[in-house]
Amino acid sequence: MALEFWKYHGLGNDFAIIDERKVARDWSLATIQELCDRHRGIGADGLLLLSDSEVADFRMIVRNADGSRPEMCGNGLRCFVQYIIDQKLTDKHTLDIETDRGVLTCTHHVAQDSQPSTILVDMGAPILRCPEIPFASTDERWIERPITLDDEAFVGTAVSMGNPHFVIFQKANAHERELAPQLESHEMFPQRANIEFVEQLSETCLDVVVYERGCGFTQACGTGACAVAVAAVLTERIAADQEVEVRLPGGPLWIRVPSDMSTVWMRGPASVVYHGEWALPLS
Repeated sequence: MALEFWKYHGLGNDFAIIDERKVARDWSLATIQELCDRHRGIGADGLLLLSDSEVADFRMIVRNADGSRPEMCGNGLRCFVQYIIDQKLTDKHTLDIETDRGVLTCTHHVAQDSQPSTILVDMGAPILRCPEIPFASTDERWIERPITLDDEAFVGTAVSMGNPHFVIFQKANAHERELAPQLESHEMFPQRANIEFVEQLSETCLDVVVYERGCGFTQACGTGACAVAVAAVLTERIAADQEVEVRLPGGPLWIRVPSDMSTVWMRGPASVVYHGEWALPLS
């Protein structure tokens, strides 16, 4: 039996979306890796699985390209909502989506004046306590402080947006890119972490390169953009309560961090790529 899927991307961060209500199967690490393989499979940074929810409009489960299961994916969530709208699975334009981070509210804004449609996501409050990120320190927070890799210090801020991030205000040159995989699995991150390298362009614009846990360098990372904005507010590089442009390799996202950090708002596009069927046997 062929496996139906839809391919979507959020600023180049791409996903295969499968409606699990139409297919029942166990998703092994090997199966996920096979589907996401860019040479022998569909090719994607991850897999998004849609199912019914008892507490929200729909449930989304994310699987990274390596088969691991992250708690959240901001770009994936926007793609997920756009898929629901495109498939007319609901008449609503504001949806509650159950994720491994909890229920998140998303609002679809229809395209106007040649501008693409965007999706505004209430990403929830950032997690800053080290044990909850998790970050291996007895300190309450880790803000603008160094971790050491091969006797080299990388100064950063530990933030969780449901998944762990380490934000370094340092441009991602060749040296930083080479060390990113080691930073991702640094001993201070018991569940590994997404690593963000940030160059501040202005008081309202940040340029970011993200090495994603379980994916490697990606075109965009929604939770990473949120973590960067939170870290920038915490270190007083940008002001709270304003929408900030976070430029990623695949394009910009717009992030707003309230001064009380009660939540983080993310706004950006998501687009369909193609629809297909996987006809080969799966592991």
